[in-house]
Amino acid sequence: MKQLLKTYFGYDEFRPLQEEVIDNIMSGKDTFVLMPTGGGKSLCYQLPALKFDGLTLVISPLIALMKDQVDALKTNGIAAEYINSLLTAVEIQQIQEKVIAGKVKILYAAPERLALQSFQKFLKTANIKLIAVDEAHCISEWGHDFRPDYRNLKLFKSQFPEVPIIALTATATPKVREDIIKQLSLDDHKPFISSFDRENLVMIVTRKKRAFDKLLGLLQKHKNEPTIIYCFSRKETEKIAMSLQAEGFNALPYHAGLNSETRKKNQELFIKDEASIIVATIAFGMGIDKPDIRLIVHYTFPKTIEGYYQEIGRAGRDGLPSECVLFYSYGDIRKHEFFIDQMEDAVEQEKCREKLKQVIEYCETVVCRRKYVLGYFGEEYSFPSSNGKENRKGCEACDICLNPNLLFDATEISQKILSCVIRTGSRFGRNYIADVLLGKNLQQITENLHCDLSVFGIVSDFNKDEINHTMKSLITFGFLQVSSGKYPTVSVTQKGLQFLKQKESLELPKMREDLEEREESALRRKIQYDLSLFEKLRALRKQIADKSNVPPFMIFSDVSLQKMARYFPIDKNNFAKIEGVGTKKLESFSEAFLAVINDYIKENNLQSVEIPNRVQNRSIGRRAGSAFTERYIRTKEMLSKKLSISEIADKQGFKYGTIVVHIEKLISNGEDIDIDYLKPPRKRLEKIKTAFEKCGDEKLKPVFKFLKEEYSYDEIRLGKLFYK
Repeated sequence: MKQLLKTYFGYDEFRPLQEEVIDNIMSGKDTFVLMPTGGGKSLCYQLPALKFDGLTLVISPLIALMKDQVDALKTNGIAAEYINSLLTAVEIQQIQEKVIAGKVKILYAAPERLALQSFQKFLKTANIKLIAVDEAHCISEWGHDFRPDYRNLKLFKSQFPEVPIIALTATATPKVREDIIKQLSLDDHKPFISSFDRENLVMIVTRKKRAFDKLLGLLQKHKNEPTIIYCFSRKETEKIAMSLQAEGFNALPYHAGLNSETRKKNQELFIKDEASIIVATIAFGMGIDKPDIRLIVHYTFPKTIEGYYQEIGRAGRDGLPSECVLFYSYGDIRKHEFFIDQMEDAVEQEKCREKLKQVIEYCETVVCRRKYVLGYFGEEYSFPSSNGKENRKGCEACDICLNPNLLFDATEISQKILSCVIRTGSRFGRNYIADVLLGKNLQQITENLHCDLSVFGIVSDFNKDEINHTMKSLITFGFLQVSSGKYPTVSVTQKGLQFLKQKESLELPKMREDLEEREESALRRKIQYDLSLFEKLRALRKQIADKSNVPPFMIFSDVSLQKMARYFPIDKNNFAKIEGVGTKKLESFSEAFLAVINDYIKENNLQSVEIPNRVQNRSIGRRAGSAFTERYIRTKEMLSKKLSISEIADKQGFKYGTIVVHIEKLISNGEDIDIDYLKPPRKRLEKIKTAFEKCGDEKLKPVFKFLKEEYSYDEIRLGKLFYK
């Protein structure tokens, strides 16, 4: 199996669980696989298909994806075909004849085919040795993506009782897993449950405030990198795409309202790297197998955690660091609720309301986002450990853990909130409680006589947002609980009552500031490689892909190109050691790529670097050492040339403040850099130092206020370097 893995796919090692799943399939047993997007599910049935002497049938709902998967298999030298509604009757007949003649190893088919008697008859004549059900959660009514056609798959066990079935999914709660197994009659199956954790994804939630400006900043940061922006409606999709085009970005819309020809064209331009940004409704992405997507933005937050997880799962499928940013606002909650209210089925309505509530909880949580999402899918997450101790920095890959909140003494405000909930009869929501505490003379409060309560107007040192934030924390830590339903109410738990009774002290996280700049974690640190050579190899890859009419990633992944630009292989023997270089690709592409590499080595007087026997994908991902990203290295080089911050920002395409953050990071990591020439004028620097002495140096906002807003945040941040 390892020989086949290297020959056809170019990998030396299996990813977690792949080998065990394949062994189970080869022993003829039914298999259930739960593995995150990008975890290597497809290989679990593609590799056994090469060993079996017959056909592997793959059922997939993703018609748009079938062609990509078949093209990729053919590029690797594997006989594969697909049958779906996009083909003519003549083309389908020809493929079926090839299958019966034993000339096809893997056949992809859409689930609706199974409703056709003619297709069922054809399957009985094919020498089927394995049946793979991809996106298996579609068979369950409890899942987020139920497809009635998937119910036709029940016939497999009765018509092909001796053929092993493998069911695969990336998003299934424990309840959905049970339903999949029941519907497919996998009575004697073996389950393989992989971790849901996608270590290479950074998960960020930010307030939807100045959203378009924030979006532009993100796109500048990920300039020319493949990006998907998810919007709420077709109208919003078109508006954002047009606005981005006006800003000079190569952005295209994608939604169900476009004609099929335009949708297909826009999708192909994105896949083939002709357009770097797709602005879409959730209709886009299910049929995308593009492994190098570096940024996913939810301009409006999604309806379900399952949908969110599946959508961010389209980022970084090659294992390289990628960012997932979600914009959150109360206005968008109302958009979702409006559509839920239109539902006629009361049971379905309540189910959708509960799903939405879970997304809101995720957005408002004050604890690690990764921990929340994994917990939703039934997985207990432990923070990465160091020397046997739990990492105090948390997952290092979500906004909560990257920028931990400072704690404040919340004893008094918590007592007031809990008392207000009790005195108003535990019958109201958070906003109402906040209004009572703030003493607002609203009609409902007056009618309920709550303006006469002792808790009315007793809070003057917190605004409504801060009170709401404190209530969220009290919910998270178990002092308050929220009811289900359209109008959720808050009530005090036993833990909350105990806190009031014993007059305990309590610290809670301060309300987070909306950070423009975030500390870069180890996740953003990539393998050190020659950027110029990488770009030359990318250009060659694009040229070859265009000639072959396939997406560039099917030639080689970014991971493979980065390693070529790191180790400079000079001959076929060394080129074959690069991850992703299988026998077919070695024969087809090595000559062209080696020519570019060798020319570059000669021009720049470089030497080939010895390639470790097993340079695995994971070494590029999270916690891959302390090397700075290319942008930091460039900043350091320009500082050595005594360029001004404005000049460096212009050359890098960043804001002034971003370069100051680079300098902070370089200094904190012990880099030897001379920045004396950047020192602000003496009088201004003295005032900044005085402000830090008075206000402390933990936050910039108090200093900004102390200086009467006469100094910019950027100048204060720069002054802080000299204060320290």
